[in-house]
Amino acid sequence: MLRLGSLFSAKRGRFFHSSSIISAVRPFLLADIGEGIAEVQVVQWFVQPGSVVEEFDKICEVQSDKATVEITSRFSGKVTRLHYEVDQVARVGHPLVDIDSQEESESGASESSLMSTHKSGHVEREQLKTKRHSHALGWPSPAARHQLGLHSIERIRVQGTGKHGRLQKEDVALFLTHQHGSTPLSTPLSTPLSTPTHYEQEGVPLTEVQKQMFTTITDSMAIPHFGYKDEIDLNATTTYRAVLNQHIAENYGLYSFTKISFLPILIKVLSMSLHRFPLLNASLIQGTVPGVTYHSSHNIGIAMDTPRGLVIPNIKDVQSKTLFDIAADLHRLTLQARTNTLSPNDLSGGTISISNIGTVGGTYCSPVIAASELAMVSLGRLQTLPHFDQQRLTIRHVLPVSWSADHRVVDGATMARFGNDWKYWIEHPTVLSSVLK
Repeated sequence: MLRLGSLFSAKRGRFFHSSSIISAVRPFLLADIGEGIAEVQVVQWFVQPGSVVEEFDKICEVQSDKATVEITSRFSGKVTRLHYEVDQVARVGHPLVDIDSQEESESGASESSLMSTHKSGHVEREQLKTKRHSHALGWPSPAARHQLGLHSIERIRVQGTGKHGRLQKEDVALFLTHQHGSTPLSTPLSTPLSTPTHYEQEGVPLTEVQKQMFTTITDSMAIPHFGYKDEIDLNATTTYRAVLNQHIAENYGLYSFTKISFLPILIKVLSMSLHRFPLLNASLIQGTVPGVTYHSSHNIGIAMDTPRGLVIPNIKDVQSKTLFDIAADLHRLTLQARTNTLSPNDLSGGTISISNIGTVGGTYCSPVIAASELAMVSLGRLQTLPHFDQQRLTIRHVLPVSWSADHRVVDGATMARFGNDWKYWIEHPTVLSSVLK
């Protein structure tokens, strides 16, 4: 009878060894994303309650005071709850979402039941993909969202031009320009929206980048700054740069960039001077017994003006890179800064910084040192000036530079010698080429 029963069961459906599912709701905690970041702002969700996620699927996009990061799931299951709304601040170590995770246990299951589960899971994943895509379409960036709130503009009135139709800060600015010119960009609402020409707002919260600037500069103002200013003759370097650009043009497609600016040259030369003056690549240890930490890597930061505000990503290990390596890194960081895709690693670990404020304007300034560094240099606007050389009038390309150093550790003579060493290598690129590694 047992044999007959087995045969009868086999006719109804094939049985095989599989796993049954035990459901358990698990809180998905926001993990530490580095650099002591304690909280982030939720920019957008890629999931909603009821969405099915698998391991490494995107959960949401968050923005810290340093970078924008996509958070991915560490396990599979169904999302049951979102703990935050868009624009709310989430804390590291606290639940971000709840996921109904499915754990396996040994049991018997029919093949037909398994196929049904597989098909339904496939449909849910396809629906999730559709939801994600539609959710991302037209989503405003943090800067654009701030501008919309600042000017009391309805989101649906402005057409986004970013990826997947995402609304950018520039889209809002263009909309305001057309509004003042009475040329609407999109279909107006039934009730016209009036934009006041003069308004006053109090208590406007700082953006994430402004919060970071507030904290960083507040700490920096405790540093006694020592200023040192000079001018660098770029005539020989201009010729040297022209030769490099000719090589790049003749080897089109070999590099990720189409030309090289003065900045990669200045960065590489700065690293060479740091070998001779390692104190300028150190950081201060404050405590009962003050000291310094000398860094072996020359991680040189470059201050960049972005739609979100000031960021200072850095090029790692400049001492071991060629000019073209540095130019490629600089090109990548510039593009990612513009698109708000810099990683936390790009924004951490800097040992000394350069500000190229001259591309905006001005000649000399007083750069503010980060608390984790001992010096910073600011490059002014490149000028073409007359120069008397042995009773002969010549034309010089002059770069104004402004140094700031932590006067608790760096004395004036050391700063001047370091500045002169950097200046010498810049002004003598033929000698520079003989020692480059």
